[in-house]
Parts: sequence; C-alpha cells; structure tokens
Amino acid sequence: MNTSLLIQNIENHVRLDAAEAELLLSLFQPKVLKRKALLLRQGEVCRSESFIVKGCVKVYSLDENGFEHILMFGIEGWWVGDLFSFLTGRESRYHIEALEDTELLQVTKPDLDQLYEQVPKMERFFRILLQNAFIAHMERIDQSLSLDAAGRYEQFIRKYPAFGQRIPQKQIAAYLGITPVFLSMLRKKMTKG
Repeated sequence: MNTSLLIQNIENHVRLDAAEAELLLSLFQPKVLKRKALLLRQGEVCRSESFIVKGCVKVYSLDENGFEHILMFGIEGWWVGDLFSFLTGRESRYHIEALEDTELLQVTKPDLDQLYEQVPKMERFFRILLQNAFIAHMERIDQSLSLDAAGRYEQFIRKYPAFGQRIPQKQIAAYLGITPVFLSMLRKKMTKG
C-alpha cells in the first residue's frame, strides 16, 4: 500500500527524519474495505485511528426510525475514527462505512502511545489535527444553527468541491439534514439562478 500520502500528511505539520518515518510506518497496519463494508459498527469499541490512503467513507448514526445522521465524510488524506471511543475504550455511537473501495493505514492506541513516546513531535502533529477538527466541528455547528438549507448546501459545495462528484446526493442530503427531494429542488434552483 502506498504510504507516501501518510508521510506527506504528517510532514505538512512536522518534519520526520528517516528513522522516525520508518518507526511510524512500522506501527501503521494496512486495511482494505470493499464498498459498503463497515470499518466500525455502533456498539463496538474503536480500536484504531485510520488514515485514508484511497477511497471515501462516511461516519453516521442511526436514529430509532432507521434514519441516517451523517456527521462527516472522509476522502484521501483525511483521518477517520471515533476519537471518543478510541481514547476511552467505550462503545461507539457511530458506524463508519466505505462509500467506495477504500484503503486505510491504521494505528492502535498502544502503538500511537509508543509513537508519542519515541517521536514526541507526533504529539504536536495530533494536537494540530485535533485543533483543526475542533474548528471544523464548531463551523459545522454554527452553519447548522445560522444558515438555511440553501446556505448549508452552498457552504458544503464551496468547502468540499470534490465530494459532489463522489458522494451520492442522498448521502449529501443526510449530511445537510434535508431530504433528497429538497436537495434536488435546491440544486435546480441554484443552476437556474
């Protein structure tokens, strides 16, 4: 599996020497998912944080009526997992499903702790990653509270232009909290105007 994307992702924030990169790669294990396969099921404990080398995933919960509530999508160069479950060892409230055939590099908590111990700059990397995720999370909450459906959709396609070609409209509608029919009407209205 191509590991250069992982090293490149990390080196956007911290520089690794050859020995550090070798240790890092020795602690990550490859995993391949077919389209529609689950990386994590609600009720399981998230044992690994995953870096997406190739493919696309969604993180979602199901309500009592079976309706999907999509929290996020992830594509190449993104990290995915349930951080709460990963850090606490408690059951996840989310499913993580491959929307395409997907290749991942995964690290377990004990291996991540070893990496922090032996390559302290990796703590800095994951702190930066967590800060960026928190900022994105706050922006999403703000948009959900302050924008109407059209505004949320405009923000989505502006911020994630690659998603529109890869993610089914039904999934995008679930992410935005609207019906697919309403999303279709929004898209038609936007192309006319």
